[in-house]
Order: sequence, then C-alpha cells, then structure tokens
Amino acid sequence: MSSLKEFKIETGSKQEFFLLDNYLNDILTESGVKDGIMVVFVPHTTAGVTINENADPDVKTDLKKSLNNTFPNHDYFIHAEGNSDGHMKSSLVGASETLLIQDGRLVLGTWQSIYFTEFDGPRTRKVFVKILEG
Repeated sequence: MSSLKEFKIETGSKQEFFLLDNYLNDILTESGVKDGIMVVFVPHTTAGVTINENADPDVKTDLKKSLNNTFPNHDYFIHAEGNSDGHMKSSLVGASETLLIQDGRLVLGTWQSIYFTEFDGPRTRKVFVKILEG
C-alpha cells in the first residue's frame, strides 16, 4: 500500500499540541500493512509534527512555555502577518516524521506519542500520511 491519506484538524488556540496517535493507528489498521514505514507530513509553515512524551501532560506545557520563551513574537519583526514566531517554531519542530511499522504496529518508545503542533491558530489544518510496505 502506498496511497496518500489526508485528514483535517481544527485547532482551538494559538499554540497547542494535538495528539495524532488514534488517527495514525486507524490509518495503519485500514492499510493492512504489517511491516514498513509511515511518513506523516504537515503542509504548513506555522505548524509541525513531532514525537514526544504522552504520559505526563506537564511535558506539553513545558514545551509550549520553552518555545514561547525561545521564540517570542517581537515588535521588531517585519513579517506582515505578525506570526514570525510561529514560522520559527515550525522550522525548529519540522514538517514531518518518519515512523517504523513492525507487526502491524507503530514502533514507538514506552512514553512516545505523535503530536501535531499548532503555532498560529486557531485554524483548520491538513495532515498527510503515506504508508510504504516493505
């Protein structure tokens, strides 16, 4: 299977981490692929996708605070839309993740989950998923 799947996310705030595990596991189950790779791609310049801990919600809070401290939205930025901080955060986080599939399951560490990251919401966002068998 190598068809491209797409789904949409409605984000509700300026910055959030949206858990993708259920979406991705459903797509994997539907594909029937037992071994291969899954590529998750976000076609946006103020959003991203990342892998991080899902056991303690304070991790997401700390990540948001640290990203905001590292990339505040300064008055001296000249980008007309006023969301330069979102572009910087997106560049750091990245637009894609490549995940391993083994025995019909995503290979993740004990505490790992996959997150869509919003840095300029609220918005309607797209996520693309491609599974390659092999």
